[in-house]
Amino acid sequence: MSVKHPVVAITGSSGAGTTSVTRTFQEIFRREGINAAIVEGDSFHRFDRNAMQLAMAEAEQTNNSQFSHFGPEANLLGELETLFRDYGETGVGPVRRYLHDDAEAKPYGQPPGTFTPWEELPPGSDLLFYEGLHGAAVTEGIDVGQYTDLLVGVVPIINLEWIQKVHRDKTERGYSSEAIIDTILRRMPDYVNHICPQFSRTYVNFQRVPTVDTSNPFTTRSIPTADESFVVIRFADPKVIDFPYLLSMLHDSFMSRPNSVVVPGGKMDLAMQLIFTPLILRLMDKRPKRLR
Repeated sequence: MSVKHPVVAITGSSGAGTTSVTRTFQEIFRREGINAAIVEGDSFHRFDRNAMQLAMAEAEQTNNSQFSHFGPEANLLGELETLFRDYGETGVGPVRRYLHDDAEAKPYGQPPGTFTPWEELPPGSDLLFYEGLHGAAVTEGIDVGQYTDLLVGVVPIINLEWIQKVHRDKTERGYSSEAIIDTILRRMPDYVNHICPQFSRTYVNFQRVPTVDTSNPFTTRSIPTADESFVVIRFADPKVIDFPYLLSMLHDSFMSRPNSVVVPGGKMDLAMQLIFTPLILRLMDKRPKRLR
């Protein structure tokens, strides 16, 4: 953890909704005039798109049908830990970009599904903001989350997570239902062993729970809307949260446990604004004046 150069990490699996949470943080950064260095977790995958296909095929030849992006073998967790550590100490660190599609790849003159070269973050940013799969990952000899100042988990209940993934992968990536289900099954052991444990290390978790039937996520035709959901917000350290104020601002909300607030799904963005704005400003206030 760093006073001079804070690190904020959002962690959640594919389809969890971390991208929407990132937009909320970007709005806070814009409003408060904070220059954030934003890093996507995909850039710390070990393999580009073609190499990952080859790696999965090789794994299956050795009877390993569970090799996935969720596991440590397919990611550069040591390099991610190094980035968090170096940024906290110096305000810079090595990064690259993963180019998801033609629009992202065109400015670099590279095909989609590839990485840009490694380079140093430009100096002068106020904080590092990471969004991806492994912001709180721990493996043998590696503890990524130890260098963060604020860890946030985004964890919809599993059926909702799958519904969101199915709809995204079909509409945005053109995958078949069979391919999506195959991916979910392949990732399940790594999801249990490497994704779920991270949510016990976060400072706050946001878990969206639909109030409509999601019994079969693979046949549901639409994603439950925010207004068809509640969001459970769990704090690891509730002593620093002003719950009476939070409840007064979030109408129809209630506390389900001493460290948990339940809010209507449509108020999730407002809840994040109310919770994270003071936390981010507190991180900024701790920084030495000369660094501003």
